[in-house]
Amino acid sequence: MKRLPGIPLKKTDTFNFRCHKDLTCFNRCCRNLNLILYPYDVLRLKKSLELDSDRFLESHVDVVLRKGNYFPDVLLRMTDNEFQTCPFLSDEGCTVYPDRPDTCRTFPVEHGVLINDGPRASEIISFFRPPDFCQGQHENRALTVAQWAQDQQANTHNQMTARWASIKALFQKDPWGPEGLGGAKGKMAFMAAYNIDRFRDFVFQSSFLKRYRIKKTLVKKLRASDRELLLFGFEWVRYFVWGIPSKNIRS
Repeated sequence: MKRLPGIPLKKTDTFNFRCHKDLTCFNRCCRNLNLILYPYDVLRLKKSLELDSDRFLESHVDVVLRKGNYFPDVLLRMTDNEFQTCPFLSDEGCTVYPDRPDTCRTFPVEHGVLINDGPRASEIISFFRPPDFCQGQHENRALTVAQWAQDQQANTHNQMTARWASIKALFQKDPWGPEGLGGAKGKMAFMAAYNIDRFRDFVFQSSFLKRYRIKKTLVKKLRASDRELLLFGFEWVRYFVWGIPSKNIRS
């Protein structure tokens, strides 16, 4: 923990920050980013842009498999210009601001999930980590992590990212066997996490609901809410890839 970058923040700790157009660094943080998009980010952004999942993934992301991990990261593709700016950046600021990704929403705080192997629940840890050029950190506005999350309407994003992080941590081990990530199981897992439209078709247009016993009340929720469908996708990955029992999925 002590070796991680940034200033650790406890629940009662405060940090100073305010971002606005009068700062000389305004929009500078939206350049040349290795910005990971989490599943809920993709869901919100593709809706905001009125794109289906396939089109959004094709147009706006790079899929990268990092060494020592067995599930890819999805990165937002920067614009091919001098500053490698975010594709959603304008002179006035973010054009998808209500649906901006979790990392942008939480900045200059960064969250991580401390995964516990024992009976203790996984723990969310937070760090204050603005870049040196950021002038917002010198503004006279003190906030706790909870106050900042409330201010930025980040609670749902934070919770969804934490849920995904607990699954992503499983992929430090190889579940794919000889077929690799490109096999049927790997494609299924990526679809459930990042392609909500194809996953919806899989659940409702295939024989899935005949092969698995899903409560009618849950099926109704899945039809009505993409967020609930995504959470179900997380559960499906745990069950289908790792064989982790699920109270909601019974064969």
